[in-house]
Amino acid sequence: MKIFSATFEGSINQLNHSSILNERNLEYAFAGRSNVGKSSLINFLTHRKKLAKVSSSPGKTKLINIFLINHQWYLIDLPGYGFFPDIKMKREIYRIIKDYIFYRKKMTYLFLLIDCRRLIQQIDYYFIEMLLENHVQFCFIFTKMDKLKKYMNIDKKISTCLEQLEKNMGINPPKYFKISIKNQLEKKNIMKYIEQLNYKRKLIIPNS
Repeated sequence: MKIFSATFEGSINQLNHSSILNERNLEYAFAGRSNVGKSSLINFLTHRKKLAKVSSSPGKTKLINIFLINHQWYLIDLPGYGFFPDIKMKREIYRIIKDYIFYRKKMTYLFLLIDCRRLIQQIDYYFIEMLLENHVQFCFIFTKMDKLKKYMNIDKKISTCLEQLEKNMGINPPKYFKISIKNQLEKKNIMKYIEQLNYKRKLIIPNS
């Protein structure tokens, strides 16, 4: 799939303030721990270096950021979980995330980003459990492959991680992708997967 248009439409913190969202367009949400690389991934997939603001400090995204792709569907950048300056902020961020994921009927699919250097942490298990309880369709994107040491057998680590997930939660491991921005790893596969999901919803997406 070719990305010929990608624009930042705005930010919201409540769904009833979501007049910038066109109800006819499909929505793909990116979720994950703070500083997992959601903004970098959006820039990577859209081939635009400054579309989403990237910060090295965790917890910078506090709103739902909305990006319109090809005038037909949205990438939704949700606030990261796991880093909060205080309990008030923690409650607010979780409210924003839950309100969107569990009550936004137009959300088509969720991509859960996992830092491949740390893999699935306890807070991710908590988030995955919420997704399962609410029957949310999702897959994993393992990020920051560029930062791994060359000798690390990441495929084996991911396989072990998913086996543990299956054992602990009694589910079949979801589909997953591995992202390396430096080597363009999996970019085409992710976009192809989104294209397939769009096609199932009878959207016409221009091909490259």
